[in-house]
Amino acid sequence: MISKLTIQNFKSLKDISISTKPLNLLMGLNGMGKSSVIQSLLLLRQSNSLDQGTLHFNGNFVEIGKGKDAYYQYGIEQYIGIHLVLQDSKELGWKFSYEADRDYAHAKEKYTDEQLQSCSLFTSNFQYLHAERKGPQTVYDTSSSVVGRSRQIGMYGEFAVHFLNVFGNEKVALTLHHPKAKSEILLHQVDAWLGEVAPGVKLNTTEIPGTGKMILDYQFEAGTLHTNRFMPRNVGFGLSYVLPILVTLLSSSPDKLILIENPEAHIHPRGQAELGKLIALVAENGAQLFVETHSDHIVNGIRVAVKEKFIEKSRVGILYFRRVTAEHEKYYEQYSTFDAIDVDEQGELSDYPQDFMDEWNNQLIKLL
Repeated sequence: MISKLTIQNFKSLKDISISTKPLNLLMGLNGMGKSSVIQSLLLLRQSNSLDQGTLHFNGNFVEIGKGKDAYYQYGIEQYIGIHLVLQDSKELGWKFSYEADRDYAHAKEKYTDEQLQSCSLFTSNFQYLHAERKGPQTVYDTSSSVVGRSRQIGMYGEFAVHFLNVFGNEKVALTLHHPKAKSEILLHQVDAWLGEVAPGVKLNTTEIPGTGKMILDYQFEAGTLHTNRFMPRNVGFGLSYVLPILVTLLSSSPDKLILIENPEAHIHPRGQAELGKLIALVAENGAQLFVETHSDHIVNGIRVAVKEKFIEKSRVGILYFRRVTAEHEKYYEQYSTFDAIDVDEQGELSDYPQDFMDEWNNQLIKLL
């Protein structure tokens, strides 16, 4: 688990140092630097020659461009720095040299594969879910290497259906159980948590023989029976968008590192709040999450989880990002910073920065 993350001269992040928790919520208006924090980790993850001190700006997870696109605009020191302090006090840190027109950067710091494997960021105990996840599909792809060997579901959630088909009968950690689930296995737990978005839903996965493709369909409770089966395109985007998140969270193990962008997409506010609760339960169970969100409902679901003792308050950190403009003698400098917000045992927040969770009141005042 990462206990501290320091980023220097990367995009709008001039120099920030975050004391990270098991659950880290990244919030703020658009363009404030939230995504850059996640991208800094993804850059490390996608650089398969990192043991030789080489950082690749373009890869499987992110496409930054060249050095000039990655480097902080007002930088004086000619390097991009990323430093990780792990829970056991081990450290992994790099200063990557800046070269404007190259799509990679070099660092003097080199680590063995064994040293890198001490952090979940560099192991299979990792999952990243992009904001633009797969919407409803007629058929879904399979991958024996991604799913069977690495236990991943793809950055767009494209293999979530295959994962459910392969591992759907595995038991879910007791602390993550939904009270209305039919049993403790993953498939039934996904059904139950998905029921917070669409009540009474039931998933079915079917492999198409000889094609390497899967079919997913949905049924709904109708008294003691179920409806006919419906294709994903006929039940709305919300179910398809939240499914990879639920599969990732419910199949997580302690020490897993999970990065999620906009988990609230296409989900009703009530479902968002329940998803916030599940995110809190997963963090309490030992995983570490970095969640970029614009949803007050996700936050409030987590606050309620703290008050109801589902997660210790010390395990939750909210980072509210904003921009600072500094005036110098001959120019102005602009960079990202953040306010660290704690949650107390009653779910109350330590601070309410401007534009943080206040839009409801702003609009209500205009209606009065």
